[in-house]
Amino acid sequence: MKSKVIVAIMGALLLQGIAAEQGMNEMWGESTVKLRAENAERGQLFNDGNYAMFIHWGLYSQLGNQVGDKTYYGIGEWIMNPRMAGIPVAEYRKLAGTFNPQQFDAKFIAKLAKDAGMKYIIITSKHHDGFAMYDSKACDFNITKTTPWAKDPMHELAAACRAEGLGFGFYYSHNQDWTFPGGNGGPKVDADGKSATFDDYFVKKCLPQVEEITSNYGPIELVWFDTPGKMPKEYVQQLVDVVRKNQPNALVSGRAGHGLGDYQSLGDMEVPHKNVKGMWEAVDTTNDSWAYAWYDEYWKTPKEILRRLIACVGRGGTYMLNIGPRGDGSVPERAARALRESGEWIRSYPQVVYATEASPWEHALPWGDVTVKGNKLYLSVFDWPASGKLHLPGLKTPITSAKLLKGNEGETVKFSSANGWTIFELPPVAPEKLVSVLEVDLAGAPEVDPTFGLDPEMETEVLAEFSTVEGADLSHKRWMEKFGEWKAVMHAHNWTADGKAMFEINVLKPGDYNVSLTYAGEGRLVWGVDVVGGEHIQNQQNSSHNYQKFPIGWMNFPKPGKYKVTVSCLEGDFKTSSLKGIHFMSVQ
Repeated sequence: MKSKVIVAIMGALLLQGIAAEQGMNEMWGESTVKLRAENAERGQLFNDGNYAMFIHWGLYSQLGNQVGDKTYYGIGEWIMNPRMAGIPVAEYRKLAGTFNPQQFDAKFIAKLAKDAGMKYIIITSKHHDGFAMYDSKACDFNITKTTPWAKDPMHELAAACRAEGLGFGFYYSHNQDWTFPGGNGGPKVDADGKSATFDDYFVKKCLPQVEEITSNYGPIELVWFDTPGKMPKEYVQQLVDVVRKNQPNALVSGRAGHGLGDYQSLGDMEVPHKNVKGMWEAVDTTNDSWAYAWYDEYWKTPKEILRRLIACVGRGGTYMLNIGPRGDGSVPERAARALRESGEWIRSYPQVVYATEASPWEHALPWGDVTVKGNKLYLSVFDWPASGKLHLPGLKTPITSAKLLKGNEGETVKFSSANGWTIFELPPVAPEKLVSVLEVDLAGAPEVDPTFGLDPEMETEVLAEFSTVEGADLSHKRWMEKFGEWKAVMHAHNWTADGKAMFEINVLKPGDYNVSLTYAGEGRLVWGVDVVGGEHIQNQQNSSHNYQKFPIGWMNFPKPGKYKVTVSCLEGDFKTSSLKGIHFMSVQ
């Protein structure tokens, strides 16, 4: 089982765009819970469940990223912020008078999460806009006092989750509050024109509201604080103390700040490529926006949901996937359909997802990914080999049996070994439309050589984060394609004339391989690729700002075994040159 609790502060990453001045990134130690509903010991559901539903829903949802005749592209919950529509506080507060979500159905949402295979739900009780989506006595800017609907949906959802056997918890924006005097980003004076401080906001609203959400909704599994910015540690500690007092079995998200959370949360929309130690979560969304945006129809397919879920589980963590209900409370149909279809697969193969261990390879493989339960490996095959031969590099523990699963049944699979590789003989057609599963029984706990193996028939990508660099820097970079739509890469950059990134690879099938690089930069760049002790190839291409894949040439590996391959930037703008990864494809 994963380590109990690791508190993480993700420093050094520079947030581009969203609240950089608040120093949010210095304290973005993010995380999620794997609990087993209300009777679970603290952290158990987070550790064993591995999959949860996030819900962003509020006043912003009825705008759907459109104000007047103008559409704003980006995450919907930031619509009132000056970085988007810049809606004045007085105008934004008027939205409550038209918020009437007649289509909200707590039972439908809880059933959807259950059908999707999720183990708990976390919903926004108050986002940065300051509007409480529950019956708050601490502030009248809430759903029961200022809307014609005048209901508390959180009571309904908490009850619906309990009825479905799901855990329940709250998101709460503890630092930012754009409508309450003194809140970070909010008015600097109160209704009487007197100066308002952060103390005013914290004492009058924040602390009492955290008391409310942890006292009035029965047992909860998690309080998901967000964007602590420069909030002093003593304030965060008070909030954590309230959670501990009222909900001793609940976890506190790493984004509480100052290392006071219970687990690490990665960056928004970031699924790691390398195993992460400790207890952590990745937070993602079913399309590009967290809250509902009318134009955003770029939904993750069932297969992509499973790919990202199993990647998180395979790296040792939890996956929390968001939906953004419309302003009327309804859930976009395409999001619901994708969740249900991926959930059908999870119901057939729960052993792949729940209460599992990380992959001993510590990275994905060309055809899919691996999770572990005891002495069993579960090979999730997303890309079926055309030859019927599935290649697994580096497994050291002897195999006692292997079978291709089809629901509760399994068909025995033959296998052989060659040069440290295991080759499974599979049927020509995959048994599953989404992901097929090979169950491999071992003679003991799995031991592997995690060196990247070049698959004989599928493209193998090795990312720069798995390289060793000299004369260059290897670091994490984040940027936004649209406002709030985060992308991330671990890249080799700041190249010197003699800089290089070295990759170790394992070759089963000797011969020629087509080599490509994924990189970004400015102008024309010349990259060189070398086999240490072997041949050199190089080529020039016009660079891309978006990490396009560029061919370099054919490279020969004369015999099976391990090789060291280096990549160097030979000519061009070294300052902007950024290497994401190298690709190998056997020349058939």
